[in-house]
Amino acid sequence: MSRVWRVAAAFTALILSAPVAAAQDLDPIGALLDQAQPGSETIPQSPTPSPPPTAAPVPSAPVTTAPPVGASPPPAAYTPPPVYNSPAAVQPQLPYVNTPPVYRPPAYTPPPYVAPAPRRPRLTAPVHIDEIGKTPEAPPTAVDLSYEARMRSSFNSAQGLQGPLDGAWTLRAGGAELYDLQLVDSGSGNLEGAWRDPRRRGATDASGFIDTISRVGGQLIIRLTPRPGAEPSILMLNADSNGTWSGELTERGERRSVTMRRN
Repeated sequence: MSRVWRVAAAFTALILSAPVAAAQDLDPIGALLDQAQPGSETIPQSPTPSPPPTAAPVPSAPVTTAPPVGASPPPAAYTPPPVYNSPAAVQPQLPYVNTPPVYRPPAYTPPPYVAPAPRRPRLTAPVHIDEIGKTPEAPPTAVDLSYEARMRSSFNSAQGLQGPLDGAWTLRAGGAELYDLQLVDSGSGNLEGAWRDPRRRGATDASGFIDTISRVGGQLIIRLTPRPGAEPSILMLNADSNGTWSGELTERGERRSVTMRRN
């Protein structure tokens, strides 16, 4: 058997090395039988069929993607450029400047419209002081009324600081007026005053200043000279509960009961 296998191996090598056409013309099995020696005890056996010879692989031409000679190369595929993200711009820090605020004047507001005062009627004749219904001047404006109110307020404030005797008084005997007195009481104890005799209207010596005024407790003493060179008149009064003063007037050696009331 080992010889048979050696013959088969040699036969296979011969087939692989010889051309395909020569292998088809020869009878390999017959040649092997002819070479066997006679008288051998080996029983010839049919050889094991060998696999059919395989044809040698035909090498295939290499596949190439190169363009033919003379042809222009195809355009390369478009590749977009990379997006460039620039870093955020860094603003430089400005130096601190102490700028004072800018003064802006307020918006101009026009003053309100004030209607002009009515024109005064034209006078054709002089206006006398006793004509109360007429006046040579226009009616008082708002400024005039405000000024008069301030004057009255100042006068009332000054009067509040005065004493109880400050003001105008009238001296009467029975129902007749003897003297009009204007007294000034500053509240500090000093008293001053003036007198006028209504019985002698128009006379140049019918008025004058009081000589002396003294107040002791609830008694008031007034001394005045009714005529130049005449004997002075003395008035002695006492305060009543109703705010009046009553007493006696000594004039030209005569005494008369009198009362003094505020005008």
